[in-house]
Amino acid sequence: MSSIIQLLPDHVANQIAAGEVVQRPASVVKELLENAVDAKATDIKLIIKDAGKSLIQVIDNGVGMSVTDSRLCFERHATSKIRQAEDLFSLHTKGFRGEALASIAAIAHVEMKTKQDQEELGTHIVIEGGKFMSQEPAVLPKGTSFAVKNLFFNIPARRNFLKSETVEQRHIVDEFQRVAMAHPNIHFTMYHNGSEMFNLPISNFRQRIVNIFSGKTNEKLVPVKEETDILSLQGFVGKPEFSKKNRGEQFFFVNDRFIKSGYLHHAVMAAYEGLLKDGSQPSYFLYLTVPPHTIDINIHPTKTEIKFDDEHALYAILRSAIKHSLGQFNVAPVLDFDRDPNLDTPYQYQNKEAEFPTIQVDRSYNPFADDKPSKSFSTPSYKKPEAQPNWESLYVGLKQAGQELAEMTFENDAVTSSLFEENEIEQEVKRTYQIHKKYIVSPIKSGMVIINQNRAHERVLYEAFLTSMTVHQASSQQLLFPLQLYFSAPEMDLLAELKSALENTGFVFEAMEVDHVMISGLPVNVTESEISIVLEELLRDLQDGIPDSSFSQNDTIAKSMARSLAIKTGTYLTEKEQENLVHNLFACKEPDVSPFQKPTFITMSVEDIDKKFSV
Repeated sequence: MSSIIQLLPDHVANQIAAGEVVQRPASVVKELLENAVDAKATDIKLIIKDAGKSLIQVIDNGVGMSVTDSRLCFERHATSKIRQAEDLFSLHTKGFRGEALASIAAIAHVEMKTKQDQEELGTHIVIEGGKFMSQEPAVLPKGTSFAVKNLFFNIPARRNFLKSETVEQRHIVDEFQRVAMAHPNIHFTMYHNGSEMFNLPISNFRQRIVNIFSGKTNEKLVPVKEETDILSLQGFVGKPEFSKKNRGEQFFFVNDRFIKSGYLHHAVMAAYEGLLKDGSQPSYFLYLTVPPHTIDINIHPTKTEIKFDDEHALYAILRSAIKHSLGQFNVAPVLDFDRDPNLDTPYQYQNKEAEFPTIQVDRSYNPFADDKPSKSFSTPSYKKPEAQPNWESLYVGLKQAGQELAEMTFENDAVTSSLFEENEIEQEVKRTYQIHKKYIVSPIKSGMVIINQNRAHERVLYEAFLTSMTVHQASSQQLLFPLQLYFSAPEMDLLAELKSALENTGFVFEAMEVDHVMISGLPVNVTESEISIVLEELLRDLQDGIPDSSFSQNDTIAKSMARSLAIKTGTYLTEKEQENLVHNLFACKEPDVSPFQKPTFITMSVEDIDKKFSV
């Protein structure tokens, strides 16, 4: 039998690797930014068009590449970061696999311009789909400019699977923020479709976080710092009162590299035990520095997963350091049941000398004197004997007046008689029942219907919001004092796009500034305490993309707001509320499914119930 195993051509191998390395435009942004950081750049520009589908360009002022290196960098497993296998355990750079540029060049049109400081001329290379189209010398500034155009042009299936521009832009911003936060000593700038989104000057860690997440972030941060032999920890955690429903502001950096770790996240949550509401997530920006030989980064091409030598020790240090910081800055409440606050010494009395009290003694007092009335414990009476007749005198002469009032009749007395005898009146039958604060059971002619209260209310609210946005403008309730909410720059851009649609649901925006909005009116069924949660979840849903929400932006808004405001499982409903929900559900156009295509109710006929009892 002939041999059937053969080596794959380089361009095929590069396309296979691209499936792992380049999952979406944000993956390209991450790889190019990290290469710029490794090149010791102090100024990095990121230029995006159409959420990275048309153009992704990174310009840096790093060391640049020679003519040979500029051609060799596009070969697979060609890298300047490591020389031998042992170097994997002492990594000080972002990249080391040598796969990124080869993978990107295989699925896009790439144009690279690079020049070293000591050279007079630089190199200009153009590659299309892994094929070198041209390489020529050019007059260039120091550093490297890497432009990636028409991503996935030769893999139409991958291009069609990309999400909407809003979702892809959110992922790009996430990657940009992660690299920018890890390196506050570098000036980062980001442009999208010609407009500047971020301009982050060189600063310290705290100022970099504030520049990315708006100025209001500064008052939320509590510093954390700990130095041990196995770990150097610094960074910031958010105060519990500023916690959010989503996990957008949670960052771990290990040796200046962003990572994801459910184990370390659990350590942070353990430190916040008893301080957060159910379902709330704290913000944290934590920078961990560990010896390079104690971690393994080479687990996944994205390099966001890390294996630690001693995870248990890191867990304990992280938890105790955060707990200590929260207590040190009086964020965590201190409960001391043995201390009496009434005994605390006021500040003005701390240095005051104690004075001896003046004592007066009545030397003529004799507890055994004969005229003292004897105590009787058989009938405990705490009132003086002479006080008894006094209170009776208050009611003298009132008995007769009370009798006269009882005999008087008035014309406007309510008629208490009935047309029917009491035994003939049919008692009102209770039509609905709530089970486990989750389901509503209502009898029907053929049996009974069981309704999921959360999904049913989602359907009712969804259709109400859609009607108000498309048919007529909804009514709104005015606030006595305008509400001020702070958001990051990308979220403010998204809110500006949604302004007209949100106004149709009942929101009234008094002002929209760079980092906050002023809201003076709310939809009728939204309370003031819920407004921040509703808007946060709406922005998250639009940035992440709600499944099955490709109809319109109004549809997405209606679904998100219905999910945020719907009655949650575990909420007790009165009988009137149950009946109202049932009637509103069956008045909907599609009462049988929720906005997310899940059943809202099931029916059980009498025959089905009889079968349960049959033997």
